Amino acid sequence: MKRKGKWLAAFMLLVMSMMGCQQQPEPVAIDENKDKCEICHMAVGNNPFATELVLNHGQVLKFDDIGCMYEWRKEHKNETVEAAFVRDYETGDWLEAEKATYVYDRAIRTPMAYNVISFKHKESAKKFVDQHGGTVFTYDELSRHSWERNQEMMMEMKQKHMKMDQQQGQHDDHMGN
Repeated sequence: MKRKGKWLAAFMLLVMSMMGCQQQPEPVAIDENKDKCEICHMAVGNNPFATELVLNHGQVLKFDDIGCMYEWRKEHKNETVEAAFVRDYETGDWLEAEKATYVYDRAIRTPMAYNVISFKHKESAKKFVDQHGGTVFTYDELSRHSWERNQEMMMEMKQKHMKMDQQQGQHDDHMGN
């Protein structure tokens, strides 16, 4: 009987140690040639605006703007998210979204004009606000943010892209294309 108890204890110890060894989800490298935002379907740049969600079954979703990530979460409330990652605005390093500090200001240019950036250190976020303006948010405060796109900025970006497309077309015409 004692032998059976020792085997059971050893088995339980093994199971518990294996449970503790489960790998934590990690961000996946951005491939600018392939990765598209799950919400707006624009290319995801390998820049400080990129974000990722890792779902409970291991699927990694990529976004070009923090706001797009929040839009996806709002639209998919029943999905289980294992981890959320954002990037430090200053270094581009990946961070756990829950540990980051955020800055919102209508003047901050982000890919989809949600105007929110993330920082690893709260002091860096405060310094940015002191220099450029804005409001500092924690992760919990950010979840209550209104997530409205800056429509004026979106129109400005759209006009800029149209102008660039027109110039490219004129260039192609002069080149005989």
